[in-house]
Amino acid sequence: MKKFIIPVMLMFSGSVFSQVSVGTSGQENNKWTFGGGIGLGFGSNSAFYLQASPRVGYRLTNDLEGGVVGSVSWQTSDYYRSTMFGVGPFINYYFARSFYLGANLQHYFINYKDKYYDYKFNKEETALYLGGGYMQRIGNNSFMQIGVMYNVLWKEDSSIFSSGLIPNIGFVVGL
Repeated sequence: MKKFIIPVMLMFSGSVFSQVSVGTSGQENNKWTFGGGIGLGFGSNSAFYLQASPRVGYRLTNDLEGGVVGSVSWQTSDYYRSTMFGVGPFINYYFARSFYLGANLQHYFINYKDKYYDYKFNKEETALYLGGGYMQRIGNNSFMQIGVMYNVLWKEDSSIFSSGLIPNIGFVVGL
């Protein structure tokens, strides 16, 4: 069932974002960009994960974009529940209209509850992601971005995240 749901969700999200740009005219003068990504996961012990990360950018030049990205995620299982909000600036440099390098500073607010031990905590953490990836055109001025970022502030012993390496897939309209 998982092998069926994940491809269907990817096709659905790609078709929703690609339809945004159909029929647009005069976009060359508009320097605003919009996009983001969504995530959905399932696991053992009734684990469920839902994540959304909207972004708004502004093209400073044809190859340089800066903006703000947000993130909200919700995780639950038989043993824990977690909610996380994040916000921060990003900058992307595009080259050859197919590749990008980027930096993203995120400040996260995390609320965690262990259901088994009845333990709760709230934490804040800052992450500085550096990386890049590939862009595939999916419409007039819309792209799917596939890349890898690494949190250079990640520390194994103190971070809420299990790894500093983050693969990502997102969509952007307006480039």
